[in-house]
Amino acid sequence: MASRLRWIALARRHPSAWLLAVQLLGVLLYPAMEHTPAGRALFGAFGMAVLGLAVWVVRRSPLTIWLALLLAVPAVIFSVAGALFDQPSLMTTAQVFECLLYFYTACSLTAYMLQDHKVTRDELFAAGATFTLLAWAFAFAYSVCQQWYPGSFVASSDGDFRSWMELLYLSFSLLSGVGLSDVVPVHPQARALVMLEQFSGVMYVALVVSRLVGLTIHKASKD
Repeated sequence: MASRLRWIALARRHPSAWLLAVQLLGVLLYPAMEHTPAGRALFGAFGMAVLGLAVWVVRRSPLTIWLALLLAVPAVIFSVAGALFDQPSLMTTAQVFECLLYFYTACSLTAYMLQDHKVTRDELFAAGATFTLLAWAFAFAYSVCQQWYPGSFVASSDGDFRSWMELLYLSFSLLSGVGLSDVVPVHPQARALVMLEQFSGVMYVALVVSRLVGLTIHKASKD
């Protein structure tokens, strides 16, 4: 019982760490989930768990949680309906809500990190979680884009539609600034989204990460 209470207390102190860990775990598990019906069902369940963690994390920020719930609930409903009725349009609608929720959660964590002049351990975890949230949000945006404009992205693999892992790989490559991806945007709307992500990655490092590093160095020098 004491051990369980310690884990609960740890989870409450560092919700950003749990969100970051689950998303990084998803990066390892997603390749095995995409190609079988059971894997896709597990993919959906995993996505709902991430949505729940995202809503939980928003509670730590100065922004309101009700908007996160307004985005999360329709995302779950449309995702389940799309899986049950095998309707791509419903899944696309769910991805729109998921994209908006991840962007809102990233903004919430950014506000949480900028609301004071102290750098806590949870804020350091929040810095990593915000990066992965932005990567997921843009990956969902790319997925919606290719549903609305087939052939928006080309790659070494055949077909007009890129897999989730291809889009997530593209998103991480662009957000980190390395640009090492074989997926290329060819539609104007896709290229516009890519430019927005490149701008977001540069500004995130310039404004958020640099501030946390500066505050950490300042605290160390005072100690």
